[in-house]
Amino acid sequence: MKKGIHPYYHTVEIVMTDGSVFQTRSCVKTDKMVLEIDSKSHPFFTGKQVLIDTAGRVERFNKRFEKTKKIKEGV
Repeated sequence: MKKGIHPYYHTVEIVMTDGSVFQTRSCVKTDKMVLEIDSKSHPFFTGKQVLIDTAGRVERFNKRFEKTKKIKEGV
């Protein structure tokens, strides 16, 4: 293996959003990583995800499609 091209791989302390701490190894430059969001707080994993109402988008598309359809019929 070539020398001097590999990143520094060391033990890092990870602090989760709920305060729990564990250690892993990483190439991150700091010795401690504090997470802003994780599986315990992300809406997708907690089931509190808000679905975006796309009905308005579909209606707008249909209106534009009808306009182009009318233009093509007129020609």
